[in-house]
Amino acid sequence: MSADDHSAGRRARAIRAKEWAQVWLDPSTFGLVVLMPLILMILFGNAVSLDVKGSRLGVVDQDHSAASRELVQVLRHNKSFSVIEGPALGHLEDGLKDGSLRGIAVIPDGFGQALIRGQPRDVQLVTDGAQVNIATFLTGHMRGALRDWAAARAAEGGKAAPPVLEIVTRYTYNPGLQSRFMLVPGAIGIVMAMIGSLLTALIMAREYERGTMEGLLSTPITIPSLVLSKLIPYYVLGLGSTGICVLVAVFGYGLPFRGSIIALVLIASAFLAAVLGQGLLISAGTKNQFVSTQFALLSGFLPSLLLSGFLFEIDSMPRAIQWLTYIVPARYLIPSLQSVFLVGDVWRIFLPNIAVLMGFGAFFFFRVTRAIKRRIA
Repeated sequence: MSADDHSAGRRARAIRAKEWAQVWLDPSTFGLVVLMPLILMILFGNAVSLDVKGSRLGVVDQDHSAASRELVQVLRHNKSFSVIEGPALGHLEDGLKDGSLRGIAVIPDGFGQALIRGQPRDVQLVTDGAQVNIATFLTGHMRGALRDWAAARAAEGGKAAPPVLEIVTRYTYNPGLQSRFMLVPGAIGIVMAMIGSLLTALIMAREYERGTMEGLLSTPITIPSLVLSKLIPYYVLGLGSTGICVLVAVFGYGLPFRGSIIALVLIASAFLAAVLGQGLLISAGTKNQFVSTQFALLSGFLPSLLLSGFLFEIDSMPRAIQWLTYIVPARYLIPSLQSVFLVGDVWRIFLPNIAVLMGFGAFFFFRVTRAIKRRIA
């Protein structure tokens, strides 16, 4: 190694040491790296759920037969419903309007006699169509409860007959169909996108605002070496935040971890290369900490939340929006994270996504080195 190489390495280490010192002396960094992932994982893991449990269901029994009362008791003991019984449909409709009820089940008059004759009458379910997901899930749970109850009654009466065709469903990777198992890995991706872009969005802007950028640029070190020296500490912090999120997912929410640590680190590193570079480019371009923070939130958090497949299926989006999702780094992270947790190491998924994310990182790194000029206007 020549003397110039040794001197350049020493300068790069000095810049990294300076960056670490700023990190440890700034309490907001601790909050961003440790507290924010914990808070966001708690919120995403508990507040965002597609599981319908304890939905407030109004029940109107117009028959008052032994069969109808038995059905009401079955619904009361079903964990999917929280039953509120009323004397008539009109008494419960206001609850549907103000949201205190999610649906109303009406057991018609003559329900019990129709069962005895073998000509059962339909049970009407009135749902709130303004809440499409809840109405869909409520309908499915109601059909399941009625089917199971009818099968149990038939078996007790010795009338059970094998169906001509029966579909036997087996759910792999998530046998309990818990939405948390799907959403929590996606939440980790959203947290990483938000924190990664915020971590570096302030780096260059802070130097420009404090007037220390001139001193850094006068240092005899290349721009790429300067950028790398400033990024490395935040890459380590980003991995630390990812580790916190994974621990919360496994030990806090009971998610399985069927993949390997190596796969997780490679995926997280590729994604951090993209979002850290994105934040640094914003910081170098705006030169203002407040503006950088706003841009980082808009460009990192919102696209990751809406266009990554975390909440909304990409295939169900309009074609133009589907094409737009290809420039969102989180689109390539979340499927890989879900595979690491629920399936295992599926490298035919990991490797293309890692390659695309590294391409994002290389693009942002190139743009940052071009955005930083030796001469400051």
